[in-house]
Amino acid sequence: MGKVGGIILAAGKGERMGSPLNKVYLPLGDDPVIVHSLRVFENSSMVSTYVIAAAKSELSYCRTLLSSYSLPKLAGIVPGGDIRQESVAAGLKALPEDCELVVVHDGARPLLTKEVLEGGLQRAQLSGAVVVAVPAKDTIKLVEGEKIKATPERSSLWLAQTPQIFRRTLLQEALDAARASGYQGTDDASVVERLGHRVDIYPGCYNNIKITTPEDINIARALMGMPVTESPEPLVRTGLGYDVHPFEQGRPLYLGGVRIPEETGLMGHSDGDVLLHALIDACLGAAGLPDIGHYFPSSDPRWEGASSLALLSITQRILAGEGYRLVQLDLVVAAQKPRLAPYIEQIRSLIAAVLGIPVTSVGLKATTTEGLGFVGRGEGIACWAIAAVQKQKKPSL
Repeated sequence: MGKVGGIILAAGKGERMGSPLNKVYLPLGDDPVIVHSLRVFENSSMVSTYVIAAAKSELSYCRTLLSSYSLPKLAGIVPGGDIRQESVAAGLKALPEDCELVVVHDGARPLLTKEVLEGGLQRAQLSGAVVVAVPAKDTIKLVEGEKIKATPERSSLWLAQTPQIFRRTLLQEALDAARASGYQGTDDASVVERLGHRVDIYPGCYNNIKITTPEDINIARALMGMPVTESPEPLVRTGLGYDVHPFEQGRPLYLGGVRIPEETGLMGHSDGDVLLHALIDACLGAAGLPDIGHYFPSSDPRWEGASSLALLSITQRILAGEGYRLVQLDLVVAAQKPRLAPYIEQIRSLIAAVLGIPVTSVGLKATTTEGLGFVGRGEGIACWAIAAVQKQKKPSL
């Protein structure tokens, strides 16, 4: 069998999570969920390369976020589709042509083990189609309305997970056939099964959960040996950030990670998000670290056009590496235009989601300068930010 390529799916909406941020980017320990999902592919000698299918609206965020990690096997981040099959097809097209076996895995399954991945690959090299799954523990009921229609024999029921692994030519044929007939499967194996091809089960692990609801984050933390709740520390440190950006025609306007529908954006090497730049400086200052320009210099092409929301997530990881966690933020935006009141709650929710803190820990106010100064003349926007961080206890030996 030739090389093995992976497709990591990260384009889902994740509505059951109830978060303004895609669940694959939510923090799980010191890293986002998706990074845990990628590491097993990086650590497997059987996988040659992989691509990520991300939501079109999140491509900049995903690319900026992952640029801070060493991921030598990552071949690209491509726009996914509106449904799972479209995302798989986009990932398949982006994989190198010499990848004869393809592993499809959910970016929201961060607890996949190397043993399960490689065991499934070995089985797929023989059969050409494998689904990692676990036997159902509970009795399953078939229900219509509120009435039970049947109780299937539990011994024959398995709960499908990912990875799901296929010979590339087989998966491509199945996707083409499903597209031609308008069929939408609930998983990748279902489109292959329609061709009448045998699909094998490979025993997985019950820990290989999919992050779907807020409770799943705590379950994953517990399974990974992390504390579900952290003990408060008496030492709190604060930092102050301030930034100013002039307006520039022809650029989109981003504030707090939210795209504001204005014809004129803010000048900047990244996306020009003055609010998040001030916040990043406040966070770094609270930990006694260098400013934003030290970590994300304008001389580095990686940060050209970068998502500042992703830079904020990277900053949180920098703080975690120094033993700090964010506990409180307060921001003031001075802008004569646009009117920011309609976006205040959306910005607060998004920042809180990225940092993994309650929305109530994010304060945000908008004001004008009554026509005075460069802000009053509508030449730019200024922002002040205060961040409070707490030192974490070192684990007892």
